[in-house]
Amino acid sequence: MIVQAICFWLFAAITVASGAMVVVARNPVHSVLFLILAFFNAAGLFVLMGAEFLALILVIVYVGAVAVLFLFVVMMLDINFVELREGFLRYLPVGVVIGVVLFVELLLVFGAWVVAPEVAKSIAAPMPQPAEVSNTVALGQLLYTRYVYVFQAAGMILLVAMIGAIVLTLRSREGVRKQSIARQVGRKRSETLEIVKVRPREGV
Repeated sequence: MIVQAICFWLFAAITVASGAMVVVARNPVHSVLFLILAFFNAAGLFVLMGAEFLALILVIVYVGAVAVLFLFVVMMLDINFVELREGFLRYLPVGVVIGVVLFVELLLVFGAWVVAPEVAKSIAAPMPQPAEVSNTVALGQLLYTRYVYVFQAAGMILLVAMIGAIVLTLRSREGVRKQSIARQVGRKRSETLEIVKVRPREGV
């Protein structure tokens, strides 16, 4: 139990510190690296809780695909950090006011927090037979039965976020040739075909 407690506090402290550094770090590449560190430590917490499938998914999917994709996107984008930092002091009072409001709301929420006696029954593990049902099967039964609508709503939110990210990062550059299906379909014969009458022994 002592080793588990030490591992828990170690993983939890590094996760919280990494999450804070994701927001505080000025270089976005460093932010992504701290995000990867937070994912690894969160996977360690899942292993301590017995959710090894979630830990593997977190490492394989989020660290191996999503976080690395973030890192490549940040490194490939042409971001002028000097321009981004110029308006920091101008918007600092507004950010402080919003932060104070959110902090007061959190205090009000946690101050009036009451745990109902039936909560323990509602969050009970869905595994009726732990010896026969694996962690993956139990997670699938829970997601696709009790929380199926919430799971689908989360998927729609991620889809909208992906489309929004594509729209925000889409840039139109001059001199780049792009395909226009409507222009190709609506073209006329005079625009694409030219008949040249070549006389004998004169060439084109």
